[in-house]
Amino acid sequence: MMTLFGIFTVTLFGLLVAFALPKFLLQRAIARPFPAHFSKILRKNIPVYSRMPTDLQLQLKRLIKQFLYEKKFLGCDGFEITDEVRLTIAGKASMLLLNRSTRVYPDLKMILVYPSAFIAPRIETGVGGIVTHGNQTLSGESWSDGRVILAWDHVQKNNGNLPDGHDVVLHEFAHQLDSESGRTNGAPLLNNKARYRSWSETMSREFAMLQHSAETQTESVLDYYGATNPAEFFAVATETFFEKTTQLARYHPHLFDQLRAYYQVDPRDWN
Repeated sequence: MMTLFGIFTVTLFGLLVAFALPKFLLQRAIARPFPAHFSKILRKNIPVYSRMPTDLQLQLKRLIKQFLYEKKFLGCDGFEITDEVRLTIAGKASMLLLNRSTRVYPDLKMILVYPSAFIAPRIETGVGGIVTHGNQTLSGESWSDGRVILAWDHVQKNNGNLPDGHDVVLHEFAHQLDSESGRTNGAPLLNNKARYRSWSETMSREFAMLQHSAETQTESVLDYYGATNPAEFFAVATETFFEKTTQLARYHPHLFDQLRAYYQVDPRDWN
């Protein structure tokens, strides 16, 4: 018959295993060498990787290993998940975490990948409370239930050396960062109230400017889609920050400074 002390010992051992084992397995996965063909994929599909300083390359590799260990990839509509698919998506998503004291998308569990644009159902409530059902063709979507959905052909469009300001992976994972505050509203987790105040003032002003540009069809470095709402503005601004760094810094210096302070990198150093 097990004594009370024995029960306590077994319970304590079980708790130690439950807490220590996952951390041990993660550290073991991170400690494994980064395969040579993984680096080749990064250089091919994320050209900016080759221009990063060595310390950032090492950081990125570590983040990628943790991302691949923790997240599950699922191919949809017959799409096959390969190392190229996993490395490309994990690499771009991990770029948003460089130099930052943050967990690796703690709420994210699964990335679903379609071969091309996919159809998503939509329910809209119009004037008078009339509810309409419809479908929308998408290249990516970020869900608050731990899923990101991506179209591989659109991921591939952004793998070249000539950035066009659009990157579906950066866009959707910016939404994931945004949602870590509990609400997807264009304000991710920041350090203190002063940062939130400065962020809100800049983002509100820049969002209004983009809305005006969209209404008047005035040329803008930022895609008009960012004028949809504050959450989309943050995601579009993130794409632009990494894709059209020099232009954003020149024409929207205050927005650029906010994003540089948040992401803790200056992509101009890589370009």
